[in-house]
Amino acid sequence: MRALDPEVVEAVWKAVEGRLPEREDTHPLGCHRPRIPDRVCFEGFLIRLVTGCSWVTTERLLGNRVSDTTLRARRDEWITHGVFDELVTEAIAAYDRIVGLDLTETAVDGSQHKAPCGGQSTGKNPTDRGKLGWKWSLLTDRNGIPISWAIAGANRHDTVLFEPTLAPTAASGLIHDIETLHLDRGYDTGSVRECAQAYGIDDLNCARKRSRGTAHTKQAVPLGERWRIERTNSWLTNYGQLRRNTDRRSHHRLAQLAFAITLLITAKLIDWRDRYTLTN
Repeated sequence: MRALDPEVVEAVWKAVEGRLPEREDTHPLGCHRPRIPDRVCFEGFLIRLVTGCSWVTTERLLGNRVSDTTLRARRDEWITHGVFDELVTEAIAAYDRIVGLDLTETAVDGSQHKAPCGGQSTGKNPTDRGKLGWKWSLLTDRNGIPISWAIAGANRHDTVLFEPTLAPTAASGLIHDIETLHLDRGYDTGSVRECAQAYGIDDLNCARKRSRGTAHTKQAVPLGERWRIERTNSWLTNYGQLRRNTDRRSHHRLAQLAFAITLLITAKLIDWRDRYTLTN
């Protein structure tokens, strides 16, 4: 798991450290209990994201240096101050500046996962015997780098998330650089085409519907250029807390998704640096 690579962890922590809110001690006698270092909480967030364990288990894995209550409170504090949103925005901007986003071939696709505790943005997963689940929808560039995303319950059709997935990219101005958008056959609807046209995307490449074939055979639908976003979904599914999410609020899931994407992009940037580093 590249997210636990010490070099990746240190790079992301440096970006986090500069965005943490300053804490004002208003107690007349000063703080009677030392504040848990933010670095310890950061390690806790990372452990829980990667393994998918509970907050109580995270506390144990950290050697009881921080309580599960403090971890949850610190997470909410960071979310309120936009730490995770700013973090992933900087990661995408850094990748675009150093490597360059390739928007000649892009793709949108959704991915469904478990959410046994229910809560916001969850629903009965039709592919998991009706058990509660959630899904994310990604827009990626030609190399599978996530550009924008949206989440919803697992019972929501991918077409419903199409416009919310494109909206952040439109707000950033990157949508005008998209040349071809690849979609699977589930997106082959009039509403999707109208939405894409409204955003100025004229070249849509939807996979053809599967032919009936014979009674005992099915005709395969080729992935084409969509294999890259399928690979990205696979990368994100490696994170235990995304694969089986136990939170109950949408902003918590969005923070975890942003954190995972930041780690993914950071690892890619380190690989890019190593690729062009001369060795003796």
